[in-house]
Amino acid sequence: MKLNIKKIFLTVPALAMALALFAQQPEQILKASGSPANPKVPISWNRYYDYAAITEICKKLAKSHPDLVKLESMGKSHLGKDIWVMTISDFKTGDSSKKPAMYIDGNIHSNEIQGSEFALYAAWYLAESFADTKHIQELLADKTFYIAPTINPDARDNFFHKPNNANSPRSGMIPVDNDRDGAVNEDGFDDLDGDGHIVFMRRKNPNGRLITDQTDPRRMISVGPDQQGEYELLGYEGIDNDGDGDVNEDGEGFYDPNRDWAWNWQPNYIQSGAYKYPFSLPENRAVADFVMKHPNIAAGQSYHNSGGMLLRGPGALEDLNTYNAQDVQVYDALGKKGEELIPGYRYLVVYKDLYSVFGGELDWFYGGRGIYTFSNELWTNYLMYNKAEGSNSQASQYTFDRNLLFNDAFVDWKPFKHPQYGDIEIGGFKKSFGRLHPGFLLESDAHRNMSFTLYHAYHTPKISVDEIAEKDLGGGLKEITAVIANKRMIPTHSSQDLKYKIEVPDMVSIEGTKVIAGMIVENRDLNITKEQKNNPSTIQVANIPGNATVTVRWIVQNAGKYTVKVESKKGGIATKSKN
Repeated sequence: MKLNIKKIFLTVPALAMALALFAQQPEQILKASGSPANPKVPISWNRYYDYAAITEICKKLAKSHPDLVKLESMGKSHLGKDIWVMTISDFKTGDSSKKPAMYIDGNIHSNEIQGSEFALYAAWYLAESFADTKHIQELLADKTFYIAPTINPDARDNFFHKPNNANSPRSGMIPVDNDRDGAVNEDGFDDLDGDGHIVFMRRKNPNGRLITDQTDPRRMISVGPDQQGEYELLGYEGIDNDGDGDVNEDGEGFYDPNRDWAWNWQPNYIQSGAYKYPFSLPENRAVADFVMKHPNIAAGQSYHNSGGMLLRGPGALEDLNTYNAQDVQVYDALGKKGEELIPGYRYLVVYKDLYSVFGGELDWFYGGRGIYTFSNELWTNYLMYNKAEGSNSQASQYTFDRNLLFNDAFVDWKPFKHPQYGDIEIGGFKKSFGRLHPGFLLESDAHRNMSFTLYHAYHTPKISVDEIAEKDLGGGLKEITAVIANKRMIPTHSSQDLKYKIEVPDMVSIEGTKVIAGMIVENRDLNITKEQKNNPSTIQVANIPGNATVTVRWIVQNAGKYTVKVESKKGGIATKSKN
């Protein structure tokens, strides 16, 4: 039979059109509560996306929602990749750079990849839910989101496209001589069987301290003091390529990007993982420059893995006094709400509940910029069975893989002839399991973490001119009193901001009348005021606390129509006019 190739190719567009007719139409769908039913950019949230795919998704969101999403590059990675950031706001309701903003990033550690999917999900949800969700409409009218899905794109692609385990590579792609032998990248992981997975090596040894678990032969468990062993564990797949007696000890980029930030930074001999000096990594420098250029950022969250934690600083005991009582109250209220929204997650303090971290992103955002910031440590074994891990959490990973993932997460043990160790076996969990969400749990946890992020963003300052009162003083003079309210939890200046004068004060001005005197009203009942003698028409207010008000007053002459205007870098702009 002779095929007409030209005719076949001509019918492909027609075939595509025919297939589209069988796609679900709006009238065929019952919208599930809380989820976009017919998104303009359909995305499957049960998988992970490499840098090229992330770039494509970001561009599609910006193209499909031009009134809500704008895409730009914050800078370049070490290998020249754009570090994308999306600005998401209702651009029709005002200048996005003048609205209180939430900054979100993900994937600072290259093996913590779901941070990117979680950040992307937040961007996608905001854009796709805007059309029919009132809360999202109101949120984007008031706020701006800056969302950077991956701030370590080079190493993300390394994790995706090269053999790795769940813990590698943690850092970036700048070569580092970790064993100080004068060479880099001369050792490291070797995919012995070429299957794309870096798993464990074990060798039979009656003097070893491991045996196979009778309930699951894939699992290795320690023997008791009076038991004979069966195996010894040799570590991850690899070969001693440089002949120094160690395997996998010198690879590519063994520094920690989350020890590179310019707050309480310490060199590598104190803080393992630190690089040359603060912001010596181009990716972190790009983030810092972006944040410095956007003083409207009042809140931040950085998506990491794992452990199911909502972390705040300080990272080290030495920095304890940086987080004072007023700001801790805000953090506590937000963190406790996060525990409620994300079952299995715990609100913790880094230095107290985990370990010391010097030069961390979390502390720079708060300590250096006065921004209320959390690190979301995504994934917890609690999610496997919706209950606490208990004393045998490792065993539950095996049962979870067997019963819910159908053994898809594990590479079965098999024999291999190692050039140095001889007869060994290789096997173990794939890089996509242990720290990363299984597909069917990815969207659910992304949504819950996003809900916490949106709650945090909602409580960035919302200022308004609540009241304007006039009093006739005679002689053509009037006393005008204005009450300025902040109707959200977060103040316009954190205590850290006030302590170091990081951001300029809030400005409350009156326009349209001649001002004789201006003052802050410290006690309205007792008529206690503090006059501002310079430029009295624009009162400088140090801070508008959360869920509170400040009162200002002017003595004016010949008051006709006038406008009271409030301008705050982190609180936005509010005006009210009176005839």
